[in-house]
Amino acid sequence: MTLTPTAPIDPLRSERPGVYSDELVEVVRDAVAPEHAIRTPSFAFWTDRERIHLVHDLRDDLIDNDLAGLVAGELFAPGWLEGSELFERLMTGVVVSTAPDPLAAWTLFYRNTLDRLADAVARGDDDPSGGHGLPEGSLAGYAPVYRRAHELIDPGSMLELGSCFGFFSLLSAEHLDVTASDLTPNTVRLLARVAPRLGRRLDTVVCDAARVPRDDSSFDTVVALHLLEHMSPEHGRSVLGEMQRVARRRVVVAVPYEDEPTAAYGHVRTFGHDELVELGARSGWPWQVHDHHGGWLVLDRR
Repeated sequence: MTLTPTAPIDPLRSERPGVYSDELVEVVRDAVAPEHAIRTPSFAFWTDRERIHLVHDLRDDLIDNDLAGLVAGELFAPGWLEGSELFERLMTGVVVSTAPDPLAAWTLFYRNTLDRLADAVARGDDDPSGGHGLPEGSLAGYAPVYRRAHELIDPGSMLELGSCFGFFSLLSAEHLDVTASDLTPNTVRLLARVAPRLGRRLDTVVCDAARVPRDDSSFDTVVALHLLEHMSPEHGRSVLGEMQRVARRRVVVAVPYEDEPTAAYGHVRTFGHDELVELGARSGWPWQVHDHHGGWLVLDRR
């Protein structure tokens, strides 16, 4: 089932305490589902007048970014639902439904996620399959990506493009001067509201990654972690050129390696080692490509 929205997602919206409701979905925790609802291990859902109703009973300690894998695996992988827009709305709804106040619910989500990411990054756990066995989008999948990115970034200022929830920016804000950017205003607004509640300081900016409203050479390092797979090749090349424009020293790009684009996460293209080599060769800067839980392209200004 796919539905077409007319209004953007507002992650801080809640018309009733503990309920997320918009034009496409309604999500409630600890509610009774009707007999005709489709049931999975974690959810029950049904449709009523073109709206999807979802109920769950997830505990507070399960409210972190691994919800993405749970929602995708139980509701989208079997074919019950489809589309990245619907996925994002249901994900938002599950989080918002966990507390009477949406900001408190998101603070729980962020705190759980950052605590588990920080632990995983510090442990240095690696996937014995060489980077292809960890689920992309899970905390276990992100940890080695974030760890490698930190190894590639020198002290100073950093701009993250396509930061989405901003987990990497928040982790990096402990030791870098960080600016997080994303195209979606409500996502950036959420990050700016939650960061002080977590004791993290960073700047935020709303922009297309191919048009950053900053001067040339504004940041020591510019990073794009798992962003280019969401873009057409032409848009991706424009983003890389913009990264070079605003980077004072280094550009760091990471992409997942997939056989097919993961539609639930909004991926529209796949990458392999050769595609990154081509981008590096066309950049005009000294470059290197290596594989580590996906692929990495690193550019250094001469």
